Amino acid sequence: MARNKEKVIHTRVGERAVDLDKVLYFPRGLIGLEKHREFILLQIRDDSPFLVLQSMSNPRVGLLVADPYSFTTDYEITLGEPERRILKLKTLRQAAVLVTVTIPPGEPEKTALNLTGPILVNHEAKLGLQVPQTDSDYPSHLYLHLDKQEDGTEDGLEETT
Repeated sequence: MARNKEKVIHTRVGERAVDLDKVLYFPRGLIGLEKHREFILLQIRDDSPFLVLQSMSNPRVGLLVADPYSFTTDYEITLGEPERRILKLKTLRQAAVLVTVTIPPGEPEKTALNLTGPILVNHEAKLGLQVPQTDSDYPSHLYLHLDKQEDGTEDGLEETT
């Protein structure tokens, strides 16, 4: 029996073949998407800091996400014991941290990270959890100042707008 099974899914960024061994289970779903529990992380392109957290069951449900540490080093997450147990984490360092990204249509200069609702992923256990930071001083939107590429497009954005 083949270890890596693939499935072709339709996504907001086109048709993709995904490795079923990389599907992440979100026991609580995501805020506003509680019914969707299985997601896959898709790269938009190799040199982009952005990923799509794509629902396996609905091609219209996909969130643009990014590693916040690619843009800021001053970001700390509070994780309670119940969340640590759900994610099967011994330490927070075992988890990948992602935040949702907003790009207003036609206004890529207003690209923003949402620091108040990080998504933690334990790739080893294939588990994910959104962990709202209710007691943080972080802004709900951290606006990015992206550099223009030689072709005049914003860095990593032309495929998502």
